[in-house]
Amino acid sequence: MRIFALAAAALAAGLMLAAPAARADERTHYRTAEVGGVKVFYREAGQKGAPKVLLLHGWGASSFMFRNLIPELAKTYHVVAPDLPGFGLTEAPPRGSFKYDFDHLADVIDSFTEAKGFDRYAVYIFDYGAPTGLRLALRHPERITAIISQNGNAYEEGLSTGWTPIRKYWSDPSDENRNALRGFMTLQTNKWQYEEGVPDKSLIEPEAYLSSQAGFDKPGNLDIQLDLFGDYKSNVALYPKFQAYFRERKPPLLAVWGKNDPFFLPAGAEAFKRDNPNAEVRFFDTGHFALETHNAEIAAAIMAFLGKLPR
Repeated sequence: MRIFALAAAALAAGLMLAAPAARADERTHYRTAEVGGVKVFYREAGQKGAPKVLLLHGWGASSFMFRNLIPELAKTYHVVAPDLPGFGLTEAPPRGSFKYDFDHLADVIDSFTEAKGFDRYAVYIFDYGAPTGLRLALRHPERITAIISQNGNAYEEGLSTGWTPIRKYWSDPSDENRNALRGFMTLQTNKWQYEEGVPDKSLIEPEAYLSSQAGFDKPGNLDIQLDLFGDYKSNVALYPKFQAYFRERKPPLLAVWGKNDPFFLPAGAEAFKRDNPNAEVRFFDTGHFALETHNAEIAAAIMAFLGKLPR
């Protein structure tokens, strides 16, 4: 019996030794960097020198949306996820000293990538992160190793009727049409956009929309958001240039899409293949914030996709 006990102990010890311990560099760090006159908050994990991945959040979110994805990617990649100006914990300069449009958001994130030494990187684009990240791709196509679009639209057919009141503001930027959009920033609407199209709403962490709402409720932030709503038409105007980039450069592209998104339709994901036939498109039975319900599945898809690329 003693022999069996010793053998069992040795086997257990061997299994313990074989089990990989989490590396310290896989842990997420919370940092700030001053770039372009803005103090940018960001999350960072992964080994320096590993292939780089930039995660860009969207409207009604922050780098908090990547809290579960970052540890998965950090096992292999060096990951950074900044909060855009006016969102999350990144500084929101007063509107009089900072122009809240997408060109300027891209300026700040461009400077941020350079400050972090991100000379070549894959970029994850979601919602507002799409026009921000795709502007970087137009400016520095040689830096982009791959694109992961999670409900990050670049095609007219991807825009749902949910954009109708915002389009009305584009065509007539009156005070009446601007003020009509303030309802988007209420807690009720914010919660709705997280839950809409999600079969099991109990999977949505309340902290996700509550943290986003805290940002909307900061003094002066409503007008920042309304400025960005108004400037979103500049992104639609750039769609032909984004599409030309896909055709000419054909970057490795993975679209992982919540198919029940009330704002960005599945047609917007399928359209990538029109300009980039090698694009991979995956749909998930969820809504706009697909990571809230399908983080494991999306992480696996990203790892398989990036794993095929040359390092």
